[in-house]
Amino acid sequence: MKTTSDYLSPHYISRSNWLRAAVLGANDGILSTASIAIGVAAASSSREPIVLAALAGLVAGALSMAAGEYVSVSSQTDVEKADIDREKEELLQMPELELQMLASIYEERGLKKETALLVATELTNKDALAAHIRDELGINEISQANPVQAAFASGAAFTAGGLLPFLVTLFIPLPIMEYSLYGFALLFLIILGALAAKTGGSKIGIAIARITFWGTIAMGLTALVGYLFHVSVQ
Repeated sequence: MKTTSDYLSPHYISRSNWLRAAVLGANDGILSTASIAIGVAAASSSREPIVLAALAGLVAGALSMAAGEYVSVSSQTDVEKADIDREKEELLQMPELELQMLASIYEERGLKKETALLVATELTNKDALAAHIRDELGINEISQANPVQAAFASGAAFTAGGLLPFLVTLFIPLPIMEYSLYGFALLFLIILGALAAKTGGSKIGIAIARITFWGTIAMGLTALVGYLFHVSVQ
């Protein structure tokens, strides 16, 4: 026998934090490593500089991505903690004013004044701080930042994404290296866009179009730089 939940569409918002970090990391890994390799390939006549540049970009990019994500998300966490501490102090010093503020929030969302005050009172009696964190500050378990999780997801995803074009530099014949890097990178980006859309429950076509469009621009501009500054690297 089917229950109500069987007829409801699934929601994917709980995946938004780690999915954003993972997609951003993998996308940057593919694009950065492929773009660096394409630029060097356009300016080089041997394989070694291409492989070395791709490897250096992969390692540096993964570490930079993880560190940057950790620092930025930690800053967000610090702001959230500061707001929560401030809210604790206000609840101790002016509980009645905070109750009225909570009621006004519910009233603005469409509840009648009496109903809003009743809801605010009952939620305050149960857990005043939780109610204010959620409804006044807009912080919940889904949106709350996790620096370690975000840093690991970004760094690991960058590495996974960057390894793909790096492997291309090892095995693809040198005369067709630039075109192969572009083709494989585009294929990787299409797969990434489709997986991200599928995981997040969004439209696959739009995700693929967006990720391949900007990927093509990035790799094309890098190749142009390589051609403009062409040197024979032995």
